[in-house]
Parts: sequence; C-alpha cells; structure tokens
Amino acid sequence: MTPKYYADLHNHTTASDGDYSPEALVDAAKAKGLLAIAVTDHDTINGVEPALAHGDAVGVSVVPGVEISVRFKEPLFTGTLHVLTYFDRTLLVDEGFKADLSQTLGKGRGDGLVQARVNEINSIFGPAGKMPLLTKPMEFEKVAAYSPTVTRRHFALALNDIHGIVDADTVNRIIGNDSPAYLPSGVDLDSVGDFIQKYPVVAVLAHPAAGSYPGEGHYKEVLPPLEIVEELLPRFLDIGVQGVEINYPGHIEAHREILRGWKEKYGLVETGGSDCHDATVRPIGIEGISRERFEVFQLRLHDAM
Repeated sequence: MTPKYYADLHNHTTASDGDYSPEALVDAAKAKGLLAIAVTDHDTINGVEPALAHGDAVGVSVVPGVEISVRFKEPLFTGTLHVLTYFDRTLLVDEGFKADLSQTLGKGRGDGLVQARVNEINSIFGPAGKMPLLTKPMEFEKVAAYSPTVTRRHFALALNDIHGIVDADTVNRIIGNDSPAYLPSGVDLDSVGDFIQKYPVVAVLAHPAAGSYPGEGHYKEVLPPLEIVEELLPRFLDIGVQGVEINYPGHIEAHREILRGWKEKYGLVETGGSDCHDATVRPIGIEGISRERFEVFQLRLHDAM
C-alpha cells in the first residue's frame, strides 16, 4: 500500500516524552512506509544520533531536529509556544553548535528556569519588589537545595521554611499560575533568535492553530487561539523563523487554509508532522508532507548551510 505521506517531520522519542526509543521510532516509520522522518524531541537532541544510525541501517532518512519551547509573559499571552528547529547532521560534530544549543535550551528548563523564576518572584514580591511580601530576597541556591528537579512544591517549601510564609492563599498568590510572578517554562524569544540566526538551521513555527482546535482531543494543545499566534507571528519572523507547520492532526481545514496564506505571504517553507508520542494515541504517519514538499524543505535546509 502506498503511504499517504513521504515524510513526517514532527516526532518524539524516549529522549523527551515519547514512548518509542529512537530506533523503535525509525522502525515504526518504516513499517508505515515513510521514507523520511524528523526527530524533534522537546528541548533535547539526545535521541537524534541513535535515530540517524538506525535510519542509515534500515533505509529511512532521518532529519535532525529539536522542538524548542519559547516562553511569553505579557498581556497578549502568557504561556509557551514551540519552534521546530531542523539542521544538517554535519552540525552534530560541531562542538560549538552543540554547546550553544545546550546553553540556549538550558535557559528554558532546569537550573536556568529555576533562576529565572526566582528572579521574577523577587522582582514582584521581594523586599524591593512591586508588591513586597518577602522580608528578604529568595535565593536560587536555597530553592535548588530541595531537589535536583525543582517543582512548584519546592518553591512552596522555600516560602514556608525560609521565608515564614505558611498561609496557603499567600503562597498561591506568589507561585500560582495567576500570580503576576508566574513565569512559564521555555526560552525567551530573543535567546532563540540569537541561536537560529547564528547557525544554518531552518526554524518552523509548530502547530500554530492547535489552540483553536474545536472540541477536545489529544492534539488540542494548551496554546492560545490562532488569532493571538497571528499577532505574535511578526516577532517569530523577525528572529529568523522560516517555516510553518501546516499539516498537523489538530489543524482543521479552515485553519490550514489560513496557514497556507501565511506561507504565500511571507515565503515560508511548509512542513507537517504527526507529533508522534506513542503507537496508539498519537501515532506516527498520520500527518506529514509529500515527496515534493519534502524536497522543497530539504532545499531550504541546504540553502541554510
């Protein structure tokens, strides 16, 4: 049976939050008849090299990539959007590229994100903040001492133990999602721009209409509606985003038509992918692009080099 798509350019492995190992993802793609896939784990490229090696062995072309989480905190939108960032496999031997990518991604997770959240809490609720509730500044080292992986619970413990704030409403006011100090996960847009402009990559705005998907479903992302993404689009273009993911399971036809309009207006490359995470609920190969569109994508990637 002829596969519906030639390439699926949005997939996750056990390197982030997928069920497939990199090798198993390649095997699943081959079983579906796909000729090419991209490995685009959230904020890591640890699954790319094993997938490349196995793809070479079984005849599936693997495009290296990463799905970068980008945070916004402003009246228009507070939350996270995503940029699929693709690159040539030759960059995997460039230590400068890998170090810069790791440093960029680190700003949006782990210690980088904890530090940013501490800074935000101090700027709002610290002794010199806009709404002072803390008698002394919160310190990153003391929050980080609770766990190698700091969560909201550890911030609450720090407020209880170190700052003497035990009232649940006050704690929630400081660290809740509705707090003026709330900072979503992800890298700030300027840092993403610095990276994608420095290296020969092709950056693509991921699933921009998923937040407008009608009804419920596994592909209805926790994202703003398409109208807000459209307002943010010029800022993504300014930092060097060159493409838009049009074929996506959470995009209805009316929204795809709008995204095709963006593609034509701004000269963007068109991509598509299944956002595969597993074998049954979010499987590989249910979305993608044709061979012709994949060749256009490859040309854009080649031109970036």
